[in-house]
Amino acid sequence: MKKKLVSVLLAAAMGTTALVGFGTTAYADDDVLEFYHGYYQDESEWAAAQVMRDIYDEFAKEHADGSVTFKPIAVENRDDIVSAQVAGGSFPDLVDVGGGGVPQAALSQDLVYDLKPYIDENGLQDAVGLNYTQHDMDGHIYAVHDQIESRGLWYNSDIFEKAGITEEAFADWDSFGEAMEKIRALDEDVYGYIAGQGSSYIVNTVMASTDEGKKMLESELTDTINSEEFAAAFKTAANLDQANGSEHTTDDNGNLMAEFNTNGKAGVLFNGVWNASGIDASLTDAIEPALFPGNIAIASAGGGLAVANNMSDEKTELALEFIKYMTSAEVQEKIFTGVQANPCNTTVDLNALAEESDDAATRKLAQACSQVNEADTVVIDMNYTWGSDVDKAIINALMECAVSGTDIDARFAALQTELIALVA
Repeated sequence: MKKKLVSVLLAAAMGTTALVGFGTTAYADDDVLEFYHGYYQDESEWAAAQVMRDIYDEFAKEHADGSVTFKPIAVENRDDIVSAQVAGGSFPDLVDVGGGGVPQAALSQDLVYDLKPYIDENGLQDAVGLNYTQHDMDGHIYAVHDQIESRGLWYNSDIFEKAGITEEAFADWDSFGEAMEKIRALDEDVYGYIAGQGSSYIVNTVMASTDEGKKMLESELTDTINSEEFAAAFKTAANLDQANGSEHTTDDNGNLMAEFNTNGKAGVLFNGVWNASGIDASLTDAIEPALFPGNIAIASAGGGLAVANNMSDEKTELALEFIKYMTSAEVQEKIFTGVQANPCNTTVDLNALAEESDDAATRKLAQACSQVNEADTVVIDMNYTWGSDVDKAIINALMECAVSGTDIDARFAALQTELIALVA
């Protein structure tokens, strides 16, 4: 699946070669380390972007007297830049690659530096956290993400209390379904949960509830499509969605987010830990984080910082020092409090940071992150292993199943055919 996606990106990149410019030499001179990242947004648009830029600028200042200048460059088209350079046989000096990760074509050309020896020699295993296992490729690590994309669910405790629901609702998906039925039975303008995009996480976590299903999530989709595990996971989500109602489904959680975070109309929202910062002040006391039924969390290292191979020793040394800096406890604390993200460094005491803060969102964030980090089962987001096109096909199928009267078995059979064609 990833190889197929890379080939599409390279084909597109070949058409833009003349505009971007690449070749066997890197963009930057030997005395400049260029770092491409995607935090280009204005502070008024996304405050976290400014926090990240400040972190980068601080590193540049700390190394201003060195033989190599650290030059962070905020761009909207970092994926295009990476693809174009890889198509020409080179790689950016240093880049924060997107969720798709380091292109396979870059690895096959030996364009990317293996970070694992540096991590091991400097004892940074705890500092890089989940990256050390999720980004391991046959004993090599080509990217380290300074944040862990962490997902669980959020629930409205006021609605739960009115419906007579306890946290036992999250014991398994059967008890979850029973809880949603109680919410629908309330004589109020409320409903169970925001479905559609969120329902893909039901599939994800039902798969993760068995050892065999979890293995499938971490491997190619080919052998999974016709498996009993995949069928059970999809049909569990589809049946829950159909009972929940098609009017409460969307292919983008953002479209209905206000119904949970602001208006208090939905009982449950499947979302990341970052949802803490989106909760309206009037609902701060009511909305609580929890794990997916079965004490399961979704956590993904995603993309991350990748370094070009075969640079000068001085540039490589500075690039590696930057990765050490970004995963240090000091910077990771800033990422937690300022970016409102789950740090990769497992030594950071999130609860202690929350106690020092008078911000309700930070305290909720710490609670959510701690739950994810301590979950019985932590599994990768299937979007990263199976691809966004597969994820979209699953979401579309679930949205159709949410319509009353839809034959779920027939729609699942159609989905299997779609997925077989996608991976062919």
